[in-house]
Amino acid sequence: MLGLTLQTILLIPLLFFGSLSLCNSLPLSTSARWVVDTASGRRVKLSCVNWVAHMEPMVAEGLDKKPLQDIASKVASLGFNCVRLTWATYMFTRTLPVNFTVARSLNSLGLGKAVLGIASNNPTLLNLTILQAYDAVVDELGASGLMVVLDNHVSRPKWCCGADDGNGFFGDTYFDPEEWLQGLNIVANRFSGKSQVVGMSIRNELRGPNQTETDWYRYIRRGVKEVHNANPDVLVIVSGLNYDTDLRFLKGSSLGVDLDDKLVYEVHWYSFSGINRQVWKTQSPGLVCADAIGSIEDRAGFLMQGENPVPLFISEFGVDQTGENLADNRFLSCFLAFAVERNMDCAVWALQGSYYLRNGQAGSEETYGVLDGNWDQTRNPNFQERFRLMQEIIQDPKSDNPKYHIIFHPLSGRCARVNENNSVEASDCQDRNRWSYEGGQGPIRLLGTDLCLSVNGDGLPVTLSSNCSSEQSSWSMVSRSKLHVAAMDAEGRSLCLDNNPSNSSTILTNKCVCSEDDTTNCEENPQNKWFKLIPTNL
Repeated sequence: MLGLTLQTILLIPLLFFGSLSLCNSLPLSTSARWVVDTASGRRVKLSCVNWVAHMEPMVAEGLDKKPLQDIASKVASLGFNCVRLTWATYMFTRTLPVNFTVARSLNSLGLGKAVLGIASNNPTLLNLTILQAYDAVVDELGASGLMVVLDNHVSRPKWCCGADDGNGFFGDTYFDPEEWLQGLNIVANRFSGKSQVVGMSIRNELRGPNQTETDWYRYIRRGVKEVHNANPDVLVIVSGLNYDTDLRFLKGSSLGVDLDDKLVYEVHWYSFSGINRQVWKTQSPGLVCADAIGSIEDRAGFLMQGENPVPLFISEFGVDQTGENLADNRFLSCFLAFAVERNMDCAVWALQGSYYLRNGQAGSEETYGVLDGNWDQTRNPNFQERFRLMQEIIQDPKSDNPKYHIIFHPLSGRCARVNENNSVEASDCQDRNRWSYEGGQGPIRLLGTDLCLSVNGDGLPVTLSSNCSSEQSSWSMVSRSKLHVAAMDAEGRSLCLDNNPSNSSTILTNKCVCSEDDTTNCEENPQNKWFKLIPTNL
């Protein structure tokens, strides 16, 4: 009877989860901290990938590797529902001959191999102008059911972003504010008839020695009005200072512009954002994670809270997808715990596995790319499982359903479930169970049953017990990062949930390491013991 009940609980309809991102109408608006579709007020989660088109060739990357339709289909198949597509101001403001085609642009840079690749994979694009080719990319993304956020990445087409590259702040060598406003107006008007274009990010990573809050307010106010007046349907997405890591100045003075529920703020977060990335390798990762989360909350997260919350879009985050960078690996587990818990709108950097030309090198690969250098498959074979829960709507402001929890393991991207043998395991989050937890120190109950998680012993699999009042079934968060879930065993030892590194489907309990009270043994992989209780009302 028990097995039959658990089997029923395990059957989460996949079509339900798949449909959550497909039932939206456009355009989009905002409601408190959420992005919603304007017609129904239903939440829409931006689950995006960045696709670069702002570099010297001014052509979306990868069109020499795969047909455009295949790339768009691949994006959708990976669980994304939108693309943050970059553009450079000069693409639209500098007069180009009518015959400045994709072929001519690439040939002018000595990229004959890329020309041959596009001729093979996308022959109809080769003789289009660079703007027509950009239009074609936007159109194909829409045809594939994907939303598009147009991101003004730089003024002069080039790799971004150096503090002294002339593209950093208003008034820099290549960043004329009036030309920037002109570009925003042109792009907002050009794409106003395309419903798939749901937002415009008006400038990427403001930075450099010339940045001031005074000029930020002066020009950002003009920029958001320029876009909103030209296309009142799109979300207007605004970045802060210091490489889009700092919006604290808004605590003292709001932007003060009424955009009819179209204003969204954005923030970027990498392992190196605001800190030396080496600390992820040299210091207790749990404490570094706690500090990093506290910092992002202070610098930007506050916008989602308080009396007048607004949406905050993490429009860039990313890691080395080869898995060979320890700092990035630890950062990513921390990031996923944060972003999934708050069910934030996010855009991973980046789609492209290679570039036509980057910093003078033709055909260079992007290790942060979701796709490999040939654009055939994901660079990380576990990408979809790792990022699946982050892409999903798990919190809905219009839902009247009671809250419950998902037990999430950010290192693997897996979730706790009870299998057909009534054992607790880490499984693809599509097959997760629902758990209740009231906070503090108490039981973690399997909803629909009278069972709860229980410690069985050091190094032994966690079990289900009907004695939910015992110490072995009384769980709490024992670290400042809130990533260690612990209970006492029969001998009075504090043991943490642990995903068995030798058998990744098994959830054990082991001695807690790298927590607030025990910073020793951090050369062990602490991420195995990082679990997060994710609230959901769906």
